Amino acid sequence: MSDTTKERKVTIGSYIALAFAIVFFSGLLQSNEWYGVFDFTTLNGAFGQVAHNVTETEAGVQAATTSFRGVGGSGARDGFIFALTLIPTVMFALGMINVLEHYGALDAARKLLSPLLRPLMGIPGNSGLALIASLQSTDAGAAMTRQLKDEGHLSKRETDVFTMFQFTAGAAIVNFFSSGAVLFTLTMMDGSLAVSSSIGLAVAVMFLFKFVGANLFRLYLNITEGKEDKTGKDEPSLAKQGAAS
Repeated sequence: MSDTTKERKVTIGSYIALAFAIVFFSGLLQSNEWYGVFDFTTLNGAFGQVAHNVTETEAGVQAATTSFRGVGGSGARDGFIFALTLIPTVMFALGMINVLEHYGALDAARKLLSPLLRPLMGIPGNSGLALIASLQSTDAGAAMTRQLKDEGHLSKRETDVFTMFQFTAGAAIVNFFSSGAVLFTLTMMDGSLAVSSSIGLAVAVMFLFKFVGANLFRLYLNITEGKEDKTGKDEPSLAKQGAAS
């Protein structure tokens, strides 16, 4: 990124673009209602269903269906179809982040989140949008992180640490509330809840250990590769310096 872009002034429009980006990628408006048009997952949509098995019953012929990918695939062909399903999500995420960047969302995120993300994980604030997107979609988070790396917003060290944050409990919000949250509604024979914990505590633990995982990897890199200086370049460790001398 050029010096001109780095020094671009953060305006009220930048904060509005950032607020829209947070809502858009967070999944807060994921719904079939009219406001669903402001949600990434809703607009991203889904492939149609394809029949893979047809069974005949006494009531007539019924077709069992599965996803666009089908079932029973293997090898390179199945891998190609799986990769094909990722293309729309990645392209849409990259297109949206470019639009939001044009309106200053990344600049506003950098100014607001740098004081938080720097001490928490050692990454710049403009990676905040990718962080938010990764909580809903692993594909969108990965695509946005790659773009930040390619444009020079993230160093190699910062990219590695941020990737570890995303890898731990990937797409935590969507996966948890679509699958795991149902466990908190189960009851015992006597009517008491089967799970004594709360949904809020479960979400807090996931977030906590995402940061723990990122910082453990950050510590590992500091030990094996040396600390990173303020310019984003790795400083060789004392052990490596001694070996070189």
